[in-house]
This record gives sequence, structure tokens and C-alpha cells, in this order.
Amino acid sequence: MGSRGLGVVAGFIVGSVASETIAETERPVVLVRSANGTGKPPDGGRASGPVVAGLDIRQPCDNLLVFAFEEAAHRDTTLIVVHGWTPPPILSYSPALNPGIQSEIAYAITTTLDEMLSPWRDRLADVHVEPRAPIGQAAAQILHAATDAALVVVGRRIRRSDFGGHIGPIAHALMHHSISPVAVVAHD
Repeated sequence: MGSRGLGVVAGFIVGSVASETIAETERPVVLVRSANGTGKPPDGGRASGPVVAGLDIRQPCDNLLVFAFEEAAHRDTTLIVVHGWTPPPILSYSPALNPGIQSEIAYAITTTLDEMLSPWRDRLADVHVEPRAPIGQAAAQILHAATDAALVVVGRRIRRSDFGGHIGPIAHALMHHSISPVAVVAHD
């Protein structure tokens, strides 16, 4: 789906059609914005950048990983997989008491991330994968990793409700703030 190219500021506002389509569909939807009304993305040189995927390690994301790996393989580029995390508030005093606690948590997260990526690395061995688990708000960390991305891939859980579909806060933030095209992939 494209934007209307209403200018720099308005071009970053995702319209109701795109938002509702993403919330209701179970197929991947790619949003490509045009900042200047020419029908081209704001930075035409992005076609050669990496594919960046935001990954939640607390749930299976097979649809998202298939899409991200296949896009990286098709584009013959690096796949950067990001899981941003924030230490739990209860640990706010722990670094003073146990300086290694943050390193232990980071190691556990990185290990889980590697385990989730392992089957896909085996299936698509030609894809160079860079897993990252930076500390910080997930959406901000994905946006930071995607500064020169050809495509950003993010998941959206399928939620069936009488009130319609739902777009999570990370997908919502990327849809509104990424200058790269954003693929939103629905998964259970």
C-alpha cells in the first residue's frame, strides 16, 4: 500500500485504509510511503540496504521469520533481527548489588534469539543474519537499526474480537515513523 505523498509531515501519517487493512488481514501488508508525491520512496537508494526484522522472543513468530528470511534471500542482503528489551523495574537497584545481572539477562535473551533463528539459518544458509538484542524500547531499537534498511519487517498478532482487529504498539510505531517500507506480517 502506498501513501498519498502529502508532504514530509503528512507523509508520515498512515491513513485509515492502511491501518484497517493491516488490522484485519492475515496476509503480509507492505506500506511504502512517498514523501514528495512522485510515487517513489523518500530515499531511492534504500533498495540495497538490509532487511530489518523486529522479533518478540516470547512467542513463536514463524510467519514473520519466513517472510524476513525470504525477503533477505530475494534481495541478496543481510537480515538484521532485533529484539529490544528493557530490564524489569524490580532490577533498578540490582546493578549496584550485582553488577553482572544485566549481562546475565542479555546473555539469556541472546541465547533465546539464536535458538529461534537457528532453524531458519539452516534452511536459508545463504542469508547472512545479524541478531541484535539492544537494551531499550523495542520500537526505538528497531527504528534505529532500520536507518538505512531496504525493508522493515514487524509482526502483528492475530486477535479475533467483536471490536475488530488490533495493531500492536510496536507495529503502530514503525508504521508511523519508519522512512523505509514496512511489512506487517500477521501471526498467531
